[in-house]
Amino acid sequence: MALVRGNAENTAALIYNPTKVDAPVLRALVSRVAEEAGWSTPRYYETTVDDLGDGVTRQALDAGASAVLVAGGDGTVRAVAHSMTGSGVPLGIVPSGTGNLLARNLHLPLDEPETMVRAAFGAYHHPIDVGIADLTRPGGARESHAFVVMAGIGLDAAMIANTKSQLKKSVGWVAYLDGAARSLPSAKPFRVVYQLDDKRLHNAKVQSVLFANCGSLPAGIELIPEASIDDGKLDVAVIQPRGAFGWLAVWRKVWWENSVLRRTEAGRRLLALQPRNSSIRFFVGESFDAAAVPAQPVQIDGDEFGEALRMRCRLEAGGLLVAIPEGHDTSTL
Repeated sequence: MALVRGNAENTAALIYNPTKVDAPVLRALVSRVAEEAGWSTPRYYETTVDDLGDGVTRQALDAGASAVLVAGGDGTVRAVAHSMTGSGVPLGIVPSGTGNLLARNLHLPLDEPETMVRAAFGAYHHPIDVGIADLTRPGGARESHAFVVMAGIGLDAAMIANTKSQLKKSVGWVAYLDGAARSLPSAKPFRVVYQLDDKRLHNAKVQSVLFANCGSLPAGIELIPEASIDDGKLDVAVIQPRGAFGWLAVWRKVWWENSVLRRTEAGRRLLALQPRNSSIRFFVGESFDAAAVPAQPVQIDGDEFGEALRMRCRLEAGGLLVAIPEGHDTSTL
């Protein structure tokens, strides 16, 4: 893979979660590739419990990083992306965590760290959208957080909160099934008022509202097949099943229709004949505002973010520049 020949003014920064990577091996790899490219000695930053990546990323950018590499779980990638949005500095993703959801949605190689490290020193970059979730807490406090894959309010956040961290370390994304089993029996619908692109208000009882920058999950599940990470549009799924049969309808839509039938022409023709599934509704727009009563748990890129009374999501179109391998196909993103 072609590297961008640099000079002493070109410096890369590696931001990594020490619990997710073999730090000495990864640092040695980055140093070797930087030397081959003629860049100066890279700078290294570890994430901590108090700084998941956003703070050290700002340090790296303030120090003049020409490229930033991130190695860690989805939460680390989210935190780094938060601080890099709008910087114009390319981000190289070295898949290292459980889900690797951004890398999966970008169709990047998940088990080729050298390929992705070299991409960070290369000349090929692709702009992607970044979601911004504006939260209003029960006490009235407001805060904003970036997301690169998906955010949600309601049951999906409760499932993540109920997932055992040790089990997640042991079996990966499958651990979320345990969280689902713990959450579903006590799940109760809540009242939400929502609005798309400042148009008319909708009022409904739902289990969850999902805001998607991209739509693919592990195990080949396509939650929102039409979602694109570089179209400047936010995709939203409002999940409102009624009873057990409603949940079966949600599962049929997400797994059978979205993840299986849509992959073939015959399946797509069959879908055209299906009746409308009212248990899950999809919307597309530039922003989506949801107000919940009572306050509901929130998740952002798979991490718990407490409870909120209101969640407004929007996009920074093309806000993040991602390094990609030479020849990587971006036409299907």
